[in-house]
Amino acid sequence: MPPIPATIDRRSDGTLVTVEFTSSVLADNPLGDPITRRFPVWLPPQYDHGQGEGKTRGKPRRFPVLYSLAGFFSSGLAHTDWRPFEENIAERVARLVRDRKMGPVIVVFPDCFTALGGNQYINSSAIGRYADYLTRELIPWIDREFHTLPAREHRGCFGKSSGGYGALLHAMKYPRFWGAVASHAGDAYFEFCYLPGWPGTLTELSRYRRPPRLDGVEAPPAPLAAAARGIDDGRVKRFLAAMRATPRLSFDEGHALMNLAMAASYDPDPSAPNGFRLPFDLDTGELLPERWRCWQRHDPARLISRYHEALRSLRGLYLDCGWRDQYHMHYGTRILARELTAHGIPHHYEAFDGTHSGIDHRLDVSLPWLYKALKS
Repeated sequence: MPPIPATIDRRSDGTLVTVEFTSSVLADNPLGDPITRRFPVWLPPQYDHGQGEGKTRGKPRRFPVLYSLAGFFSSGLAHTDWRPFEENIAERVARLVRDRKMGPVIVVFPDCFTALGGNQYINSSAIGRYADYLTRELIPWIDREFHTLPAREHRGCFGKSSGGYGALLHAMKYPRFWGAVASHAGDAYFEFCYLPGWPGTLTELSRYRRPPRLDGVEAPPAPLAAAARGIDDGRVKRFLAAMRATPRLSFDEGHALMNLAMAASYDPDPSAPNGFRLPFDLDTGELLPERWRCWQRHDPARLISRYHEALRSLRGLYLDCGWRDQYHMHYGTRILARELTAHGIPHHYEAFDGTHSGIDHRLDVSLPWLYKALKS
């Protein structure tokens, strides 16, 4: 199916085309999320005017392609939306190309939003097959419909936070699709970036406990059988229903939803309520080692040795993180850089004075770096 432009925004510094794509991979996804998605594709000014050289003389010029993986609670459309006092990502790429900080590229902004607020760009029976959606559907479709250089050596992805995690995991597990990746504050070292937020999540979920907690003396929770630990007793289901019905999430509700989405990503179980298990006893807050081990199998900080050959095959691997990141991602990024060095895997690592927020300015460093790795 050819791209169906919803809008075409032509400017002297590039063209933003919004297209629609209907997925077969996401059909019957467990959350009932849309299978037809609208998302932007940015084309450089040279796209309609250039011609190839040598053997491709007389044919349309082809370009490296980058995929922008949105962070949690975001999507591709948000990356090209108007922003106060700063550039969106498409405008930033246009400036970098215009100022010759990098050469012309095509940038794809996929929509991978879900009813849980996002995903980690991996396949999950509780969320959907978003790794397959990107690699088996979007990549070949984009290569057919746009003038890309349709080879792994000229294709890269980048992202922040969950998007950075997706870039790292795809570099490890799907290297035949990606030649270079950049991760800004990507989720890693789960003990620091996820565990600290779970006490607040458990407290938020306790509002949906039945029977509810009352003032006064509280009876101690009954012990659960080992097989039932990590199983929703109904409060998670009631919480998710309430979140679907509310027009706005509070800070605590948003973080609780995000933590549940991580559980659905890292410990899916079709036989469990809601399709996933939880890493804590919902009443006592005890960490469940058998469940936590399922999360650890997805932690990039623990996967370098397993995927060292795939990572070594990349043409470029970029990591950075602010050393005041409020989700403590800088510790996981340091572990990644150390393990990459220990395994002799070429990479570029930078730490900077910043937090987890407002760091799109780092794209001024990573995008030219990615272009250089992918252009030849």
